[in-house]
Amino acid sequence: MFKFKSPSKRTCQIMAEVANNGINENFEEKTIEKIKDMTKHEEARITSSGNNSIFIALSAIEGDIIIPDQGGWHGFKQIAKFLNKNIITLKTDLGLINAERLDELEINEKSALIFTSFAGYTAEQDIKSISKYCKNNDITTIEDASAGIGDKKNRLGNGKYSDIIIASTGSPKMINVGSGGFITTNDQEILKKTGVPQKLSKTNEIICSGIYSELDNVSNNLEVTLDATEHVKKHIPNAIHPSKRGVNVIIPHDDAKSICWDLKKTLITDKSGFITTCPNYNRVKQKAICIEIKNLDYQCLKKEYLDIIIDNVTCQL
Repeated sequence: MFKFKSPSKRTCQIMAEVANNGINENFEEKTIEKIKDMTKHEEARITSSGNNSIFIALSAIEGDIIIPDQGGWHGFKQIAKFLNKNIITLKTDLGLINAERLDELEINEKSALIFTSFAGYTAEQDIKSISKYCKNNDITTIEDASAGIGDKKNRLGNGKYSDIIIASTGSPKMINVGSGGFITTNDQEILKKTGVPQKLSKTNEIICSGIYSELDNVSNNLEVTLDATEHVKKHIPNAIHPSKRGVNVIIPHDDAKSICWDLKKTLITDKSGFITTCPNYNRVKQKAICIEIKNLDYQCLKKEYLDIIIDNVTCQL
């Protein structure tokens, strides 16, 4: 049986001690400093959820909100609509952004492009080229780095490239606390303009302590997840974006729904599953099987477990 990812024992212990008033520290301040150090941004705020981080970021944008046509997060569009923003959809290569395609769009001043570190969780975005184009064209970049924070290559979740970085720290994200999120930037005006949503998105010391603990291991955990995904991609034919770094494996198939149903019977987990189906805006908008490597406990990312996944999936294709 496969185990679903959960917070580390150390994280659970610290959160429990804070909840029982066993630790008297200001974890919010300490966690903010850690986040700033990791993202290389000068300002950071901890929020009650990833969606609230998105809400704060989009609230600060005066122009259009540009979203990818697939491979993003459904909250981008939902929150932009709620804020009555003009939404522009950018055509992608199965979620991957080619910044030059922005030339084809009519974009107002003070607009923003919002995207995830990994398109559909399966393929690393070319953050450097996206950043270069957007900086040259006065477009604010908002990177949802929920899956990319802690990148040892310093390409993802890096304030050198993204103007605003947001993340969820809920389950089963890379910073896995079960709740919470954060937003970072170098632009103090963004935070000045969003004081009200920030106040409405306050979290507590328990969540802050959990984030503080999880940040210690996030880089190693991301690397293990990336390596595991690479191994599975190499051994399953027809995976989307096979040469790209990612944290899940997406395999197009006309009979995806039936195959996923069978896989869920054989690849059993102790809690939630790690087999999902497409079409799904958060992944790709075509029929496909998704193997959510990122959802698994790190002990289940060893070769013997990954080979079980490979054998079961390839038998169904």
